[in-house]
Amino acid sequence: MKKTVRNILIGSGAFALTVAAVSALSYNITKKLVKVALDREEPKATKKSQEKLVGSETFFKNIEEMGPSVEKLKNSSLEVIEIEASDGERLVGHFYRCENAKRTIVAMHGWRSSWAGDFGAISDFWHNNGCNVLYAEQRGQGDSGGKYMGFGLIERFDCLDWVNFLNKMGLDTLPIYLCGVSMGASTVLMAASLNLSENVKGIIADCGFTSAHDIWKHVSENNLGIPYTTVISSIVDDMFKKKIQMGAKDYSSVDAMKESRVPVMFVHGTDDHFVPIEMTYENYKACTSPKRLFVVPGAEHGMSYLEDKEGYEAEVLKFFEDYDK
Repeated sequence: MKKTVRNILIGSGAFALTVAAVSALSYNITKKLVKVALDREEPKATKKSQEKLVGSETFFKNIEEMGPSVEKLKNSSLEVIEIEASDGERLVGHFYRCENAKRTIVAMHGWRSSWAGDFGAISDFWHNNGCNVLYAEQRGQGDSGGKYMGFGLIERFDCLDWVNFLNKMGLDTLPIYLCGVSMGASTVLMAASLNLSENVKGIIADCGFTSAHDIWKHVSENNLGIPYTTVISSIVDDMFKKKIQMGAKDYSSVDAMKESRVPVMFVHGTDDHFVPIEMTYENYKACTSPKRLFVVPGAEHGMSYLEDKEGYEAEVLKFFEDYDK
């Protein structure tokens, strides 16, 4: 009997140690994931690991192809603008004025990206078709202030601040469109439920995700091979709250779409392995305002415009035509 009890105690101790080790491992993995997700400081990573993260072996090739258009936009006649966000953070934008403009675009770039990198390719099209563009630098990135990125949870309020600033600039007589790519798309979608001014006529969301929780669950499990357990999900939520005062599940693009009064154009490529197209389908289904969907066969993440310029431009111009009024 004593031997049996002793064996049970030893077994229990070993089990407890195993649980503790697994818990510590889960915490350390999660801490690294959240640091990569939210912290301004860019983690050191090889090209191969970055390609694995986004689920694309042509990630850097695509970036190289956009190089000339990125430099062209950077060297355009841009006015650097600084504003104070509603929470006191310093935000920086680059205003590209168009003579005889018909409308103004607020362009929100993606996660660990840049305003010129995400919009260099489409910049000439916008400019040649009567668009002023405010290229915002997302908080926690580039020249804007902030220690953390927020996956749209906090950036959505920055959209409202930029819109209010543009209207105070005297552009309140022109239609305004919120446009975003990747995390920028989710940012503008989440902004749809805010108290936007009446001259905000539409939103164009290119490859946006449904929520911070959903995108990191997908990336962890499908691209990185890390099981996104209930324990990890709970730790992620706690860390989000500590860093940005909102949990990863506290709000989503889907939530915003259920309250949207602004027309939305959704765009997504079928070969996107970073943000799966199913997330746009879910956002589209939830959208209660006038909506349209443009799917680009064969396009990887953020590459829909380059994959089908003619189709993309036609859809955007039709969207402007329908809602500029």
